[in-house]
Amino acid sequence: MKKILFISVRDPFSERYSGDVIRSKKFVQYLLKKNNVEVVCLGSTKKLTTSKRLTIRSFKRDNPLKCVLNILTSLVKFRPLHFSFFYSTEIKEFVNDNHQNFDVIFCQSIRSFQFLSSKIYKKIILDMGDLFSKNYYQTYRQLSFINPLKIIYFFESILVRDYENYCLKTADITLLFSKKEINFLNNVEKNKIIQINFGIDKIRNLFKYNKNNYKIIFVGNIKYTPNRQACLNFIKKIFPKLKSKFSDIEFHIFGEIRNIDKNFFMRAKGVKCYGKVKNLEPHISKVICGLANLNISTGIQTKLLTYMSYGIPSVSSKQVLENFDKISSHKMVHYKNNSDLVNLIIKFKDNRSFSNQSSKKSLSAIKNFKWEKVLKIFDKIV
Repeated sequence: MKKILFISVRDPFSERYSGDVIRSKKFVQYLLKKNNVEVVCLGSTKKLTTSKRLTIRSFKRDNPLKCVLNILTSLVKFRPLHFSFFYSTEIKEFVNDNHQNFDVIFCQSIRSFQFLSSKIYKKIILDMGDLFSKNYYQTYRQLSFINPLKIIYFFESILVRDYENYCLKTADITLLFSKKEINFLNNVEKNKIIQINFGIDKIRNLFKYNKNNYKIIFVGNIKYTPNRQACLNFIKKIFPKLKSKFSDIEFHIFGEIRNIDKNFFMRAKGVKCYGKVKNLEPHISKVICGLANLNISTGIQTKLLTYMSYGIPSVSSKQVLENFDKISSHKMVHYKNNSDLVNLIIKFKDNRSFSNQSSKKSLSAIKNFKWEKVLKIFDKIV
């Protein structure tokens, strides 16, 4: 039995509907089967919780003034700027003072890696997930030249890329979602990188085709820029064309969303925003398809796994599907342009055979992503 220090910028047990929170909770629960785990994370308050072999230490992030100072320090040291919003001096001090008491240090994301000093000589496992640098560079490419954030995303993509390289060289083992992204990396020891998928708990075949189905659904954190942009583009460019053909069609959005975006999106007739929901099952009835139309995408999009786990036909951008190594071989549906996206959704609504065939392919491909199968890899790496 080992003692594991699990560092995360978010509480794995916060029940937040976010891919990194879901993933870190699953990791901690699996590690607890054979180990003692102490979780150090950011929270709304400073507190200590203990139960059986699990300890959770929550620390508050630095106050706004310190945050500004951290940003200035990051500029001087050429470190990623956004790390400052996930920084806690108390976590840094705790890790430096107590790391010798643990056998393994597990960092959930490169944002957590910033709490490690260069003088820590323990086995370090980093769950990098996907490459932030690629995500930021894609965002830079998508933003308009008149958008002041464009230059910030470009600058940040360079800083994050350099920090990712540092993490890959420092960590004993790094976990990434996609084989494609592993192959993308240069000048790193590939034997230190392990591909590990995101997972799902259950497979439930709940999709039922009906010509009167009227819902298109989108699942994801809408506070996340790529998701927000995907919904906005769909509402502005795609949905009106579908609405002109099917007057009763609706676009349902599930996930955390700012009130200003919720109100703006719902100005379009037929658009409904539900916020965060714990159980999607009651909303599955009368669904045409699930949407994963992101132009900015790295790693694995968990929304696509969600659709597939219910047997819901889905349509993705090529950008999203390229990172799903095992799914792409099952010929999942993706579109080439806006016109193609419109036509595919119409086909999902009108063509029973096409919809049911897509549903069957989803149910077949999702078997590769059961958590019980994904997590077995920890027995080897820990």
